[in-house]
Amino acid sequence: MAHEIDVQWMGKMQFNALVNGHTVIMDGPEKVGGENNGPIPKPFVLTALAGCTGMDIATILRKADKNPEFFDMKVVGEISKRAPIEYTAIHITYDFRGTTENKEAALNAVTDSQEKYCGVSNMLKKALPVTWEVRYNGEQIFNNKSEAVAQLN
Repeated sequence: MAHEIDVQWMGKMQFNALVNGHTVIMDGPEKVGGENNGPIPKPFVLTALAGCTGMDIATILRKADKNPEFFDMKVVGEISKRAPIEYTAIHITYDFRGTTENKEAALNAVTDSQEKYCGVSNMLKKALPVTWEVRYNGEQIFNNKSEAVAQLN
């Protein structure tokens, strides 16, 4: 089994990718010769990570009947200063709101996603640090970023 996409150059800096029947537009900003008709490609790595881990968590919580009232993620990729411009570290903030009795389920779902299920995270961790924090009803209940930074030094 394999994943396959088709990509077509649309002129200038724009490329359209056909992904499972859906068109995804990538383009550069005007300052590099594009028309800004879509995002640049690199943030799609962050998007894939968020989608992968988010779908894991939604599935885990739904199966446990512990759906949150609110679930958001912010993914930040630190960028290198020299070419090739690449991500040097990625940090995910998971933000949940819900009942107090679902707090532990949310934390466990994130942990399971990051340590067992999310293939995108697993691939990225082979190349760079991927850290995360979990917030529940505005309170930080987990953060491994400082731990990961200490291991690098």
